[in-house]
Amino acid sequence: MYRILIIEDDPGIASAIAEQAKMWDLDTKCVANFRNIMAEFAEYNPHLVLLDISLPFFNGYHWCTEIRKVSKVPVIFISSASDNMNIVMAMNMGADDFIAKPFDQSVLMAKIQAMLRRTYDFASSVPVLEHRGALLNTGDNTLTFREETIPLTKNEYRILLALMENKGKIVSREKLMERLWETDSFVDENTLTVNVNRLRKKLDAAGLTDFITTKFGVGYLID
Repeated sequence: MYRILIIEDDPGIASAIAEQAKMWDLDTKCVANFRNIMAEFAEYNPHLVLLDISLPFFNGYHWCTEIRKVSKVPVIFISSASDNMNIVMAMNMGADDFIAKPFDQSVLMAKIQAMLRRTYDFASSVPVLEHRGALLNTGDNTLTFREETIPLTKNEYRILLALMENKGKIVSREKLMERLWETDSFVDENTLTVNVNRLRKKLDAAGLTDFITTKFGVGYLID
């Protein structure tokens, strides 16, 4: 089932879209926290985003730019500000389509279905993992935090991926070494410790202090 993230601060419009989408066997989530939309985006990992321009705190252009930093997911703007300047600006920010309010629900659903077919017949979405505002993009192996990209080595990425995939659970040192062996590089206990320490220093320098917790004699944890 395709997942549609609805970023619309008018609850009447958002719920109407969600109800219509349900009739088309689409799963939806309406954003609740307009201060931290990217956290909800990463947690839900949508196949398509419906995005209004006028939103609390930051406008739709800002969030479209943030989404484009970590994902190629289709973005359709829905807005009453449908003059040529706003349409052009939306497209320049990375939008895939623009639908003017008020719109016919059946037309909106038809456009969504067409966009999903075009996108997922040829490619899949890029999963993004999030914790404390840090976004790990598993498509290009990059970590971003506060609009800055944190460079990771292949081993550092594998360690962070394993920890973020198991957020809230302890990952044993043995499991981490197994993940690193998947990259065809044998890693012993000392090498794992060195890689974790280097990763921690990078995270601390970026402002992500105490991001990884050590459970002595057991492994590591992100919580």
